[in-house]
Amino acid sequence: MRILVTGATGYKGSVLVPKLLAAGHDVIAFDVMWFGNFLPQHPRLRVVQGDVRDIAQVPLVGVDCIIHLSSVANDPCGDLDPKLTWEISALATMQLADQAVRTGVRQFIYASSGSVYGVKEEAQVTEDLELKPISEYNKTKMVAERVLLSYQDQLVVQIVRPATVCGWSPRMRLDVSVNMLTMQALSKGHITVFGGKQTRPNIHMDDITDVYLHFLAHPEYTGIYNAGFENISILDIAERVARHVPAKITVTESNDPRSYRVNSDKLLATGYVPKKTVEDAIREITARFKAGELKDEDRSYNLKWMQREVVK
Repeated sequence: MRILVTGATGYKGSVLVPKLLAAGHDVIAFDVMWFGNFLPQHPRLRVVQGDVRDIAQVPLVGVDCIIHLSSVANDPCGDLDPKLTWEISALATMQLADQAVRTGVRQFIYASSGSVYGVKEEAQVTEDLELKPISEYNKTKMVAERVLLSYQDQLVVQIVRPATVCGWSPRMRLDVSVNMLTMQALSKGHITVFGGKQTRPNIHMDDITDVYLHFLAHPEYTGIYNAGFENISILDIAERVARHVPAKITVTESNDPRSYRVNSDKLLATGYVPKKTVEDAIREITARFKAGELKDEDRSYNLKWMQREVVK
């Protein structure tokens, strides 16, 4: 298949694209490249630098499937420039879906977010619960989902609501909980936990990228799917990190109320089986750091980098 991946040089894209190539697909990697390009050269890979807000730049001719990863990722970055966030994460998604139908794309896999649920008291958060997004990032994801579902009579629409992703990527992010706490332990010997009691779902990088491959191979499974397999507290993550990297843990107050436990039974019912855990991510990040392949640098923090390079 010929697959267009938007946001292809980002945290998830940098792991997903090589997997797609290894599976024998032709890939068009489309990205504005705010954070650089870490993709390897490959005869079946075409890398295009462009802005998803300009639909004329997006190469769709001959594309069988779109895996749409592109967005302004995480709450602080979304709030940094709300107009930019809505343009990229919502309006561009609408334009892309419309153009996909016009050019004959058959399948559209969308990377939404488990954070669209907001604050939930339910013991298990399932796909049918009401969405109560509390940030620009969450709101744009919800709107993009609804736009895409309006096209489900014209193409296969598969929406994935990932938990917080953890683990190594060539375009590393150190502003997501497991990665951040592991780096604090490695570089400072001290982990700071804000709140700590909030429960969040997590998913390993290899699993979330494999989930996209799973849906690519199974267009019969349409609609919305949660993707998160470990619902654990922030403090629990810190304690798991400390078991692998000796570090002091300090707990302070937090103004972030989000706490929820996602249920991914619907995804598991399609035959997907998760392979890795939070502890795998901690071990892998630790090994990369000790090998000198991972450093604590601004490029790995979306907000720092956007403030420096994108939103002046």
